[in-house]
Order: sequence, then C-alpha cells, then structure tokens
Amino acid sequence: MLETKTAQFTFVKQGIFYFSRRVPRDLSHYYNASRIMYSLRTRSKLIATSRAQRAAQALDEHWYHLRIRDVDLPGKHLLRTQAQSQSGLTVVPEGVAGGSLKLSEAVGIYLRLKGQGRPITFHRAAERSCGYVMDVCGDKHITAYTKADANAFRDGLIKRGLAGSSITRIFGTVRTVVNFSASEIGLDISNPFTRVYYDRNAGVEGREPLPLDAIRNIQSECRTVDDDLRWLVALVSDTGMRLAEAAGLLKEDLNLDGPIPHVVIQEHPWRRLKTAGSSRTVPLVGAALWAAHRVQEGDSKFAFPRYNRAGQTNANSASGALNKWIKTYAPPKCTMHSFRHSMRDRLRAVECPADVVDQIGGWRTEGVGHGYGSGYPLEVLSKWMETAA
Repeated sequence: MLETKTAQFTFVKQGIFYFSRRVPRDLSHYYNASRIMYSLRTRSKLIATSRAQRAAQALDEHWYHLRIRDVDLPGKHLLRTQAQSQSGLTVVPEGVAGGSLKLSEAVGIYLRLKGQGRPITFHRAAERSCGYVMDVCGDKHITAYTKADANAFRDGLIKRGLAGSSITRIFGTVRTVVNFSASEIGLDISNPFTRVYYDRNAGVEGREPLPLDAIRNIQSECRTVDDDLRWLVALVSDTGMRLAEAAGLLKEDLNLDGPIPHVVIQEHPWRRLKTAGSSRTVPLVGAALWAAHRVQEGDSKFAFPRYNRAGQTNANSASGALNKWIKTYAPPKCTMHSFRHSMRDRLRAVECPADVVDQIGGWRTEGVGHGYGSGYPLEVLSKWMETAA
C-alpha cells in the first residue's frame, strides 16, 4: 500500500523510500506495466530525493530517444531505397556504422531481431540483465565499457545476494546482447563482459533426487486428493518431464488409445522447449498414466488450463504451488525438479542404457553418431519405463 509521498517521484513504505513514476501514455507500448516502481534502498529523504531525480532524468533522456524512434526519419524520402533493395543491405543511420551505440539501444536491436516469437520471459531477461549493468555503470556506448565496469557489475550482482548460477546467467545474457548488436552494426570489439571471475558455486544448492519411498508416498497422496494439481505432480513423477513441459501440454499431446500410451512433448506457441533435443515422446506408465486419464476428462483443450492463460504457460506459478505442497512429503532441498533427477537414478538402477535414458529425459547424448537416425522405438522406451516404474 502506498504511503505518504514525501518528495517528487517517491513514496515511503515501512520507512523505506521508493521511486515511482507513471509511464507516458504514448510510450506505454514499450512497457509491461503502467508505472515504474522500485526501492531506492534508503531511509534518508535527502538521499532518496537525489536518487529519484537522477532516475527521473535518466528516464526523460531514454523516453526522448524512444519518441525519436517513433517519428519518421527526417529526409527519409532521400534515402537510396532502390539501391538498398537491390544490394540487400540494411541502411544503418549515420554515426552508428563503424561507431557505436548505447547499451539500451543494443537491447532494442537484440529484442527486435531475436525476440520475434519469443516468450515475454526472454524479453524481460534481456532488459533486466542489461538494466543491472546500467544501474551500476550507466547507459554507455557498448565500446565504452571497460573491464573495470564489468568487475563493478559483478560486484554489484554479488551485493544483491545473487547465487553464482544466477550471475552466470545474467553475464551470459549481457555478453550475447553486446556481441549481437556489435555484429549487426559491423563493430569488431573485445567484449569486456567475458572472462570475469566470480565463484560460480556460491550460494548454489544442489537439487536432491527424491527417494523412491517418498515418490510412492507422494503418488499415493495424489490419488487421494485427486485434483488437477495432483494430476500434474503425478504426471511429472513417472515421466521425468520438466514442470513447464508438463504444464504446457494439450490434451491431444496425451495419446492413450494406442497399444503404448505415451505423451508427445513438443513446442507450442504458449510454451517453448528448453532445447531442440527436448522434443520427444515418452511412454506413460504408473502414476503418470493414471494422471493422463484423469486429465482427459476436462473440458479445456489444455491438460492444465489454470496454468495456460493470456497466451503463455505460467510454469513459475505451478512451481510455487507444487513445491510448497510436496515439502510435507519430501526430504529437505527436494523440489518438483527432483522428480527429474530421480527418474535418471531410477533408470540407472534397472541398468537402462545411458542413451535410452537421455532420449527419455530429453538430455543431449555426446558423440557424432548419436545425432544420426530417429532414436529408439517407443516399444524399447516403454520396456525400460515399465521396469523403472
């Protein structure tokens, strides 16, 4: 709840000052919210006022550039469009080709070209990661960032309390944005965000597999409660699917009429797959087969309609709800993703060949030869899944 406003563009909540500014109506199509709000991390009115003014000035400058983009280029009618179309080249504004562009502009280029058809999480990751850079080092030209900036960026992420794995992911996104945008405008640069040292294991907790007795107990509870959330848990428990893969299924992806019931895991507009090798077919056995039959009784085309609204699969919401529920029945550090680790162990325990395990889980099998052919037939996969179940 917003409390008394004490300075321009700020409000106080529980003694902490927050920045707040409404997005201009003519620029609302660039944003996912109508207002920009975040903590200024201070209880001092003087410090909050200074930080808010700097943030407001930075926004005014950024909004100016956004508005310029939306206006037709002066002298557009003088461009050599005929020569451009014949050569197949892209016209780059004067001062950019062979020069540089700011990081905020680099993000725009990256999302415009690489973000087509990608989920909103892809856009947010690029904007958030590069936003962290701008918070620490400013919105500089990509050629102006130095190794000292990259190190300061790293230190800023560590101060935020981020785990090593999260820092690795953020650095990877920033490197990609800088490299891609530089390539687009013909720059050959040495990316300062490469080879930055930090402890990649700091704060990283390994995901523990679920013991078999815990899996059986959870599956029993799923049959007892018998609702759509428990169907989702059961489906994951005996297939080893990623939670997002299962949550984004259509009912028609569950094939129950043939001699070998199975699920077809494929990309959908509302739910992308993690890797190209994630597209696969997995036999349905045990609790997963029970859950698939229960899912088919629903009216929606989606297997789990509550997690497929507004044109995308909300796997984060599913993860939060289900992880909270299984804590009652699972050892510490075990989550929904632990079923996936357990499936690999369960297949190992029955001496299933490693390349069969990889095909069932959608893991990559090393070696050139494994890229040939269409993989093991469903009958072979079913045999090992039945044995493991």
